[in-house]
Amino acid sequence: MFVSRKININIEDSESFFLWGPRQTGKSTLLKEQFSNALFFNLLRNEEFRRFSQSPEALREIVLEHTSRHGPTRIIIDEIQRVPLLLNEVHTLIEDSGIAFGLCGSNARKVKRGHANLLGGRAVRFELFPFVSSELQNDFDLVRAVQFGTLPKVYFAKQPSRYVKSYVADYLKEEVADEGLVRNLPAFSNFLSVAAFSDSEVINYSTIARDCGVSSKTIQGYFEILYDTLIAHSLPAFRTRAKRRVIQAPKFYFFDVGITNFLAKRSNPVPGSELFGKAFECFVANELRAFLSYCELDSPLTYWRLASGPEVDFIVGDCELAIEAKATPKVSSHHLRHLRQFQTEHKSRHCIVVCLEDRARVTEDGISIVPAREFLRRLWSREYL
Repeated sequence: MFVSRKININIEDSESFFLWGPRQTGKSTLLKEQFSNALFFNLLRNEEFRRFSQSPEALREIVLEHTSRHGPTRIIIDEIQRVPLLLNEVHTLIEDSGIAFGLCGSNARKVKRGHANLLGGRAVRFELFPFVSSELQNDFDLVRAVQFGTLPKVYFAKQPSRYVKSYVADYLKEEVADEGLVRNLPAFSNFLSVAAFSDSEVINYSTIARDCGVSSKTIQGYFEILYDTLIAHSLPAFRTRAKRRVIQAPKFYFFDVGITNFLAKRSNPVPGSELFGKAFECFVANELRAFLSYCELDSPLTYWRLASGPEVDFIVGDCELAIEAKATPKVSSHHLRHLRQFQTEHKSRHCIVVCLEDRARVTEDGISIVPAREFLRRLWSREYL
């Protein structure tokens, strides 16, 4: 099934770029489609990994010989984090020969910990996410997306649960164990399940450490691994012009709701259930994050919560959008009270409840009640931003 990706690596022929993204989001496929004439190196191939691990300077020799015969050519290196020392050679080739690179990877941790050369601003950064609703178009099924996520191989699979299980196993083996990111793999595996229950919540390191039987410092290190391998991200608190005491700690989300559901053992949550509501919020969070990235908008994505309890799920920019994700077929005044509290202090340009109602409507005080599919259409059509 061919899906046209929303991301556009709009780059000059002379410019280099990094493309980061979690495993199996389709980075290699995208690069082959957009740069079909490039010279490709894939460091997942054993022979290329061995060659460049033993002799990073071989890259310079191969590239210079190739360009001398074929002229200027973009060079694509897939899974660049596997041989971080290659970035020194890349830097030299950019500076001395003006060669343009595309560098692709899923794990920035090894690159950073190895003090590798990150090219000092000489490469534009892009990020690829799982499928978003506007990419799937007529194939988009909200319930399926919330239950199984939108990883390419998972979304169109006849038995998506098998692929999700395989994804987690591959991540543990190839991203964590083989790269030596942790010493105690069983403890980290247990941590993944415990962390999944913290999805969409403010992280409490002490509680998670107690549940996992390890120290809080170890848990903080585990979370850093999730962020560095792009398997999760944090959502900072909205802090602008606070009149009352607000929560300032970040919230936590996995990058794909299907992975979260599997790790948290909430198998196929059904609409109307509390578990579906929690998964629905994670889905909306990831759509918003991908939208802001793909549209190259500088607007931050945050959340707002008072110390006394009221919370708004998502704030986009400096109050351009205030969004609550409510997986309910009937939005009542009870669902609106936190948005109304937010409005008394911050006056968001658009106040929205994303829900499962059949039709969009607007309350007397200007809050938009928008069905999920309609909200996603408006979002990606740039009607809000």
